[in-house]
Amino acid sequence: MTARFFPRDEYYMRLAMREADRALEHDDVPVGAVVVHDGEVVATGHNERELRQDPTAHAEAIALREAARHLGSWRVLDTVLYVTLEPCAMCAGAIVLARVPRVVFGTWDPKAGAAGSVLDVLDQPQLNHRPEVDGGLLADECAAQLRAFFASRR
Repeated sequence: MTARFFPRDEYYMRLAMREADRALEHDDVPVGAVVVHDGEVVATGHNERELRQDPTAHAEAIALREAARHLGSWRVLDTVLYVTLEPCAMCAGAIVLARVPRVVFGTWDPKAGAAGSVLDVLDQPQLNHRPEVDGGLLADECAAQLRAFFASRR
C-alpha cells in the first residue's frame, strides 16, 4: 500500500463520508463509497444490509454495480473507488473482478479488512488484477463516524 494522495482525493472522500451518513437513515453501519471516472462521480453507495436484509449490500458493492451500469461494462476501468472503511474480503474480491485501478480508503478495519489489515486480497500476485491502494485518508474522521454509531448501540 502506497498511501499517496492527490489534491482531489480529500474532496471525494468527504463525498463518501456524506454517503456513509445516509446509511444511518436506516440504521446501517455508516460506510460510504464513491466511484469517480474522469473526474466525475459516476456512482455512490452506502451500506444497506439492514434495509435490504442482504449480507452483500455493502457500500462498495452497491457503488460498483451502479458504476458498471453507468459505464456499460462490468470492467470498471479508469476509475477510482473511494470508501470510508477498508474493504472486506467480499468487496476486495469485487474490486479485483471489476478491474478497479485504484482504491482509496479512509480507516483501517482490524477485524475484517482485506486491503492489508487482516488479509490483503488487493495485493495477491496470484490474482489477475491488483489495484493501487492508498489507505488512511481522513482516517480519524472516518473512524469517528463508525465509533459514534457503535457507541450509540451500547
